[in-house]
Amino acid sequence: MTFETILARDGRLVYRTRGVSMEPMLRQNRDIVVIAAVPGRLKKYDVALYRRGSRYVLHRVIRVKEGGYIIRGDNTYTPEAVPDSAVIGVLTAFKRKGKDFEVTDPAYRRYVRFWHAIYPLRFVLFQCRKLAARIARKTGLLPWIKKALGRDSGQ
Repeated sequence: MTFETILARDGRLVYRTRGVSMEPMLRQNRDIVVIAAVPGRLKKYDVALYRRGSRYVLHRVIRVKEGGYIIRGDNTYTPEAVPDSAVIGVLTAFKRKGKDFEVTDPAYRRYVRFWHAIYPLRFVLFQCRKLAARIARKTGLLPWIKKALGRDSGQ
């Protein structure tokens, strides 16, 4: 049964998350999300469930455009354009460690605005980390650094 079928039948969909693109808000294989059928146009900061080919993706709307959205995961750095027709649901709540969080809660809204506001800083740090890893690989220091950090795979 598809997510679209469940949403059409029940008006909502409840499932355990997979993937890391929405961390730290949603933790892979631990948190439960509640998705409602799309009531109309989504707003900035809504978390949309949409179809990308044969896969379902849950990412945040960062910009509303004519006929669609610019969407990005909280833990990703590449936005994508998603047409209205691909969006099938919107996050209304999630559960972590037995505690319910509603997207209308003021604390949640503050978190979303903060996480979005620090995106430029997170992006710069991400780029610095990629550059440092590339330099460490090219200089042959990567195995030594991994060992020093206790991330040696033993190979």
